[in-house]
Amino acid sequence: MLENHLHFAAQAPRLDKCVASFKSYTAARLIELLKEHHAERLLARLRFAKKAHKQDREYQFWQEGSHAELLFSDEVMRQKLDYIHYNPVQRGYVDLPEHWRYSSARSYMGQEGLIEVDRWH
Repeated sequence: MLENHLHFAAQAPRLDKCVASFKSYTAARLIELLKEHHAERLLARLRFAKKAHKQDREYQFWQEGSHAELLFSDEVMRQKLDYIHYNPVQRGYVDLPEHWRYSSARSYMGQEGLIEVDRWH
């Protein structure tokens, strides 16, 4: 099964609604892109993945649910940021956290990232 994970630290009124909206929008756009590029093997895997969870759509792109955790101290926030930044390294995708182009680690290293990041401390 495909595993699509997104790790982030965020704050927003009704964060659950924001996350659901993001997942819905990105899944729809990415599935459109896969269809345009005739990525039939990937689409078949996404079709298979949905069988365990959804009856109202053809594909399952994102993992079900979200797993929010309350970040109650500076120490816990630092631990979570380190986990997020080092995840692509541990998976073997890059050698250093700032090499992952989609990571806020770039901003924390003083480099320009793909999106603006409100850095914590």
